[in-house]
Amino acid sequence: MFDSTDYTPPDFAFPVFEPGWVWLTGAGPGDPGLLTLHALHALRGADAVLYDALIDRRTLAMARPEAEQIYVGKRGGRRSCKQEDICALMVEQAKLGKRVLRLKGGDPMVFGRGAEEAQALSEATVPFRVIPGVSAGLGGLAYAGIPLTARGINEAVTFVTGHDIHGKVPEQINWDALAKGAPVLVLFMALRNLHDIVPRLLAGGRQPAERVAIVRAATTPDQQVTETTLGECVAVAAGIEPPALVVIGEVVRLRPLLNRVGALTGAAAP
Repeated sequence: MFDSTDYTPPDFAFPVFEPGWVWLTGAGPGDPGLLTLHALHALRGADAVLYDALIDRRTLAMARPEAEQIYVGKRGGRRSCKQEDICALMVEQAKLGKRVLRLKGGDPMVFGRGAEEAQALSEATVPFRVIPGVSAGLGGLAYAGIPLTARGINEAVTFVTGHDIHGKVPEQINWDALAKGAPVLVLFMALRNLHDIVPRLLAGGRQPAERVAIVRAATTPDQQVTETTLGECVAVAAGIEPPALVVIGEVVRLRPLLNRVGALTGAAAP
């Protein structure tokens, strides 16, 4: 019987995961099936796995049994690991001669502080490799039946973080220009600041009736999708727990036609 877990593509060699290296690796938005082959290879070769809060336990179960698993998660509004401590731990583990897997949700370079961690490793002369992952802004919306782009609806999409380093709305963003120039907005980590973000978008010309979707726990069996409007989304979001993506734009209207992939997570499409 064919076993996909033992499959190696023909004429393909995985890179060697050498002692003393750190691999900054994206685990995707949640569903373990969205891991890349390189990420799976890293899980099977690592001596130490430093993993984020949103990493699925089924993904961690793919690590080799001898690997030490170290939780270094950060969650908004909760006691979390400090970024400088995470960077120091990566350096420490690598200099002990371990193969260190830094496992991050989504893609490490999309609102994942991967650049900060890579810079810390570079400054400490620790060799590293970046393994991209499927961003929640891509895979999460696909599982929700929402296309990022659709011909005749939008020719651009903008990813935006919903908070700055202090947890506030990023003031360096020109929200007025964003409201006028981005037909589809995907907001990461924005639930707690929607009450401040939405009035800025409305002041910039967005319409209260514009379609909005809030995708919680994307690609997991707990995925929930709530459709609303820009004018009502602040009140609706008050009852939703993070993690969640907020999608603003007319592409949300296509969801009734395209929402056929939720069953891949092990549950009926929400």
